[in-house]
Amino acid sequence: MDGKMDLSGKEQKKVLFRLLSYTKPHKKVIGFAFFLLLLTTVGDIVLPILVKIFIDDYLTPGKLEFKPLLIFGSTYMGIQVVKSILLFFQLVKFQEIALFIIQQLRIDVFSKVQALGLKYFDKTPAGSIVSRVTNDTEAIKDMFVTVISTFIQSGFLLSGIFIAMFILNVKLALFCVIIIPVLIFVMALYRKLSSRYYLDMRERLSQLNAKLSESLQGMSIIQVFRQEKRLRKEFGHINELHYNAGMKNIKIDGLLLRPAIDLIYIFALIIVLSYFGIASFDTTIKIGVVYAFVNYLERFFEPVNQMMMRLSLYQQAIVAGSRVFRLLDNDEWAPIQNDEKDHIINDGKIEFRNLTFSYDGQRDVLKNITFTANPGETVALVGHTGSGKSSIINLMMRFYEYERGDILIDGKSIREYSKHELREKLGLVLQDPFLFYGTVMDNIRLHNKTMTDEQIKEAAKFVQAHTFIERLDDGYKHKGVERGSTFSSGQRQLLAFARTIAANPKILVLDEATANIDTETEEAIQTALAKMRKGRTTIAIAHRLSTIQDADLILVLHQGEIVERGTHQELLAQGGLYHKMFLLQNGLVERLEDAVN
Repeated sequence: MDGKMDLSGKEQKKVLFRLLSYTKPHKKVIGFAFFLLLLTTVGDIVLPILVKIFIDDYLTPGKLEFKPLLIFGSTYMGIQVVKSILLFFQLVKFQEIALFIIQQLRIDVFSKVQALGLKYFDKTPAGSIVSRVTNDTEAIKDMFVTVISTFIQSGFLLSGIFIAMFILNVKLALFCVIIIPVLIFVMALYRKLSSRYYLDMRERLSQLNAKLSESLQGMSIIQVFRQEKRLRKEFGHINELHYNAGMKNIKIDGLLLRPAIDLIYIFALIIVLSYFGIASFDTTIKIGVVYAFVNYLERFFEPVNQMMMRLSLYQQAIVAGSRVFRLLDNDEWAPIQNDEKDHIINDGKIEFRNLTFSYDGQRDVLKNITFTANPGETVALVGHTGSGKSSIINLMMRFYEYERGDILIDGKSIREYSKHELREKLGLVLQDPFLFYGTVMDNIRLHNKTMTDEQIKEAAKFVQAHTFIERLDDGYKHKGVERGSTFSSGQRQLLAFARTIAANPKILVLDEATANIDTETEEAIQTALAKMRKGRTTIAIAHRLSTIQDADLILVLHQGEIVERGTHQELLAQGGLYHKMFLLQNGLVERLEDAVN
């Protein structure tokens, strides 16, 4: 679970003020909305006074004049109509402000997610991040739409009601002032108890999203290995925890929201009516005053009830805001580049100098890696799983930050190049390429507006992808689904090659790029790769040694260290780890045993 299960009052205030900071660009619209809110509140306060004046001064038994009735009735209805119109525009404006704020907040969160380093995504489920961007921001929207307007309106209304009460009867008005600390205590108690349960609910909802996302992405594996029952059980367990947290909230709401306030209201009403009843023994009590005071008392508790009912939305918004800001404040940034300098990668010479790296700060996965890839050369990385091959590429692509040693391109640390220059000059092809939802052409172009359709087709022809693309429905306009699941593994890989070649990088990085391609396609790809490597520095991870026999330098890694280096023939002659790997892959077991003996 992410974070602690409670928010102190101080932390809640910090979250609230930070959320309110998003209203700054909308000061004028908010001012106008509050002005409309003030006018509707004035209408609410004036109406009981009109009724009180009419009852006490004009409502005489057996003598009801038509003119005062017409004037008061028309005025009452006119205020109601105007109030309804103003209320409509006020609600629209508050909704508009709320949507603008949430739009900006979601953009901020989405931008932050894209700026975070891969280290964050290694330990955070995708569904949890999705929950922050969607569910949590939606909860915050409710606060801006209903809570703030309700609290402000209630503040205006309570102020006006107090003034009117003091005008009618000072003693009873003072009694109502005494009620306020009791109401504040109930509110504070509710906030304290509910915050931990709402935080628990948001965390459980985040876990539900994470489990759902994981299940959808791995549906084929779930069905093949018959894991449906286990996944249902795990999902059901999280759902049960979410239900339990929700029930705790409901019990708190049922105790401290409307029921508690209604109980206080009943006591207040009894005292007010008792006061007027006792006073009527000694003096005449005007019916209009009784009506107005009881009406104001009811109106006094109505905004209090509204505020209490909105407290649940407020608490959800504060808890959701704390989760969103926790993400926005995360400092696991993607490695920072020096964007102020305009260094250009011209030759593509790569140097690793005594590079040592650890993902967790405790166990080194790379140890003193040192090698040079001269311009136009191909350096291949081989070794068993977990030997550190992918880590070398991850660091060179600046997916992770390193602290010991350095990586240089054309004699300068890769930190000195701008992010744009580094991404433009380094082309990466992964073992499992990612395709976006959209057309084949869009997936190759990647929305590079300077790239023409002809350039895209030339890139596809270059990597032998043009033939299969032409056979698709609509050819280059053929739409693929999410992750390109309707294409075969080989087709996805070919499209990834075309995408990389179309960008014309200076340095080529291949992470087992031919692993998912059949033998016939691989022959065509090897021919294309030979052309691609001309004039480009290439770093290639390979499990099949047959694909890198022509490399200028082969590095054999074992447990994060370079244990052998040389060309294919040189390494075979050494009779070491590379030689054993080669014999195994070629099925020469007997020769391997002889070599060992």
